Amino acid sequence: MAGIFKDLAIVGDVWVLYLLIIASVASVAVMVERWMAFKGNSGDVSVFMDELTGKLENGDIDGAVRLAGTSIRTEAKIAFEGLNNIHKGQAAVEEIMISRWIREKLVLEKNLAILATMGNNAPFVGLFGTVLGIIKAFNDLALTGQSGIAVVMSGISSALLATALGIFVAIPAVIAYNYFTTKLKVVQSNGERLSHIVMAYLKEKGR
Repeated sequence: MAGIFKDLAIVGDVWVLYLLIIASVASVAVMVERWMAFKGNSGDVSVFMDELTGKLENGDIDGAVRLAGTSIRTEAKIAFEGLNNIHKGQAAVEEIMISRWIREKLVLEKNLAILATMGNNAPFVGLFGTVLGIIKAFNDLALTGQSGIAVVMSGISSALLATALGIFVAIPAVIAYNYFTTKLKVVQSNGERLSHIVMAYLKEKGR
């Protein structure tokens, strides 16, 4: 086992650097893909809620269904699912909206685990590369027979690039992950508010 690790260390940290570069590209791709997924939920949802509430208060169920059906917001999709099945009664509508939210949540959470993994582990991968680089630097030093602080520092400084790159990959991934999870919580909160609006109407009408 020790021999295998030594052989791996002698190779150096170059492969770790390539791995981190690939991870960085993948991380950016996920950020762009998630931004596109959340793009439909931008803007003020309060306007939609006020319009939907007004239509329900006026008893315009068809208008409320059309309003929810034409919006691309996740919250509107939840409301549409409930309103479109309003004839089934309170209990059924509530369960239907909960089921739709679970479905939409899975869509919004997609690939967020990749960002979390990058943010948590990229620094450790970089540190691993640095350790390998230092081992290789001392091994090369022993083989060449050179001495002096300049020779040692040159190898160590090159090895530290892996740690720096690992941190460089991790920071944007953590920021993006926190941003998208916050957006997800906002969407969930708005979805719950819309669900309460629909359920309040059903209870008021005794459906």
